[in-house]
Amino acid sequence: MNGQPANSRTPVLEVRSIYKYFGNVIALADISLTLYPGEVMCLLGDNGAGKSTLIKTLSGVHKPDRGEYWVEGKQVEFNSPREALDHGIATVYQDLAMIPLMSISRNFFLGSEPTRGWGIFKRFDVNRANRIVFEEMQKMGIDIRDPEQPVGTLSGGERQSVAIARAVYFGAKVLILDEPTSALGVKQAGTVLRYIARARAQGVAVIFITHNPHHAYPIGDKFTILNRGKTLGLYTKDQLPRDDMIRMMSGSEELDRLEHELREFNGG
Repeated sequence: MNGQPANSRTPVLEVRSIYKYFGNVIALADISLTLYPGEVMCLLGDNGAGKSTLIKTLSGVHKPDRGEYWVEGKQVEFNSPREALDHGIATVYQDLAMIPLMSISRNFFLGSEPTRGWGIFKRFDVNRANRIVFEEMQKMGIDIRDPEQPVGTLSGGERQSVAIARAVYFGAKVLILDEPTSALGVKQAGTVLRYIARARAQGVAVIFITHNPHHAYPIGDKFTILNRGKTLGLYTKDQLPRDDMIRMMSGSEELDRLEHELREFNGG
C-alpha cells in the first residue's frame, strides 16, 4: 500500500529505490520514501531491521550505492552530514551531542554562538542567547527555569526537546529523530511527542525512528515498517490499524512457526 498524499505539493524529501551494500551484505534494498512539509513519518522495525543504516544514508553519513535522493524537487548527493544539514536535513541521535556541565544556552548554540563587540573584543552575547533559548523553548511548551542552568540538570525528555528545538531554530526542514523516546519514561516520552507535534505544526517534516508502536501511532501520519533492510509497506493510519502494526512489527508469523515447532518438539 502507498500512503502518499494525493496532491501536487513538492516533497521536502524523497528517496527512490535506494540500495546500500556493505561488502556482500545488502543493508538496504529498494527503499522508497516520500515526505511532505508538516508530516510525521514513523520508521519502525526491530533491531537489525536497517533503521540505523537508513538514518545514516538520509543524513549524509553513507552514500547510497543505487537509487536517487531528492530534496525539495532537486536531486542531491551528500558527501557528509554537513552537506545534508546545509540542505535542511537535521538528525538528532539517541546519544545527544551535549555537554552536561555546560549551560542550556551554550549547548543550544554550540559552535554558532551569537556574539557582541568586534575584533579582540568580540564575546558571547549571553543575554541574547538566553532570551532566544527561553523564547524557543516556550514556543514548544517547555518551561525552563534558567537558560544558564547546566543542561545535565534537565530530564531526558527535556534534553531531547532542547536538541530538537536547536535543530528547528537553525532551519531544519526535515528532522530525523533516532529513537528519541527509547530510554524515557511515560511522562518524559510524552514531553518529546508533544514537542514533535509542535514542530510538525510549524511545517517541519519529521522522520521518527522507533521500535515502540505505542509511541509512533498517536503522532504519526505515515508508517513505514522495515524488516531486514526492506520495507513491508508505506501506510497511513486508515490503512494500518494499531493492532496490525504491532503484529507486523512483532514478527508474529515467525513466533507462530516457532510455537508450532516447539509443540512438535515436545510431542504436542
